[in-house]
Amino acid sequence: MAKQELSSTAKQLWGLGIAFGVVSILFGILALFWPGLTVSLFILMFGIFVLVWGVIGIIVSISSTGTDKFWWLELIFSILAIGLAVYLLRNPVEAAKIWIFFVGLTFLVRGVVDILEGLFDSNRTGGNRVLAVILGGLGIVAGIITLTYPVSAGLVVIWIIGLYALLYGALLIAFSFRAKAELEK
Repeated sequence: MAKQELSSTAKQLWGLGIAFGVVSILFGILALFWPGLTVSLFILMFGIFVLVWGVIGIIVSISSTGTDKFWWLELIFSILAIGLAVYLLRNPVEAAKIWIFFVGLTFLVRGVVDILEGLFDSNRTGGNRVLAVILGGLGIVAGIITLTYPVSAGLVVIWIIGLYALLYGALLIAFSFRAKAELEK
């Protein structure tokens, strides 16, 4: 019963899904194809993107309070997203530096974890162990490059996020049209 009611709520918000999908695609196109895009400007655009995401999440969570028992998780995430967006929009240069540093640090830590798992995890077989060590090595190299050349690494990360935003927006639009078709039945 709850799934049908939640589905009904999703159907009613199909237009909002399409709008956010279009914003996501536009964001992705800007991130991918604007060659002069700097990390600071990207942080500003990402801040706006996260702000819209948070506001839409609050609307969705409040709309589904009676039908979804985990509506509060969406609400908490959305409030945190708005907080992050406010920080990003107020401090883009500092946020860009911190962001690139944490991307590099994440690569390094993940690389070390992958190598340790590859070497010492008894549940992994021979081929999986070698793959984990190789991936760990790549993670460490990516971390070193990111921390050594933060501007170039930031640009590559922008392209990856731009591609994700394009795909996410296209899927969101497709799901929204599907919800609309369900509503018209």
